[in-house]
Amino acid sequence: MVARHEKDQYPMTSPKPILTDAYSLILEAIDTGTYRPGDRLVESELAERFGVSRTPIREALQRLETQSLLARDGRSLIVASLDHNQMAELYVVRGELEGLAARLAARHATSEEVRLLREMVETDNSLCDKPALLARANRRFHKQIHLASHNRYLVQQLDLVHRSMALMATTSLAAVGRGAIAQREHDRIVSAIEARDEDGADAALREHISVAFTTRLKQEAAAREAEV
Repeated sequence: MVARHEKDQYPMTSPKPILTDAYSLILEAIDTGTYRPGDRLVESELAERFGVSRTPIREALQRLETQSLLARDGRSLIVASLDHNQMAELYVVRGELEGLAARLAARHATSEEVRLLREMVETDNSLCDKPALLARANRRFHKQIHLASHNRYLVQQLDLVHRSMALMATTSLAAVGRGAIAQREHDRIVSAIEARDEDGADAALREHISVAFTTRLKQEAAAREAEV
């Protein structure tokens, strides 16, 4: 889990906005791993943690439950988790949408956006043996591709997908050797975007998601075997 006080890896990007509403605060806590799948969320504890009243906390919890990010466990609300089929379905949708984002980025990204993507890859190469930090950097990298697509509706849908990705208990980047492989895949994606190769960018990002999914399946199989 990445500590909140760690410095931003990319000082040239806009500073992260200060979150003030209860919904965004809880969502950020789930996304960064402060609350993990199965953790129980209690109104009073959340209100104290975030310094807000219980009414907006209650409304935020209801909204998150409606979005299936929280689930009922008796009378309590817990951070939801994804079963095998849900994970597979999520990766199918993610591959399609991410591929489209890369295709549109190759078409519409400004030279400054492309330069930033290249700088991200070069900076993140130093994090290959630091899965938690690399996972955070990975989210930024993918978000930058989404923004470079210059399609607000696609960005919205990808935000929903990545929000659900936070419900996975581990990162595929924790698998031995996966960090370095993922960085090479990122390099190929950016190279295609730099070349304005729409088909190549689409294919490279789809392959990246496919390999990540395969890695997760292997992690899942290893976890089942460990339980036997």
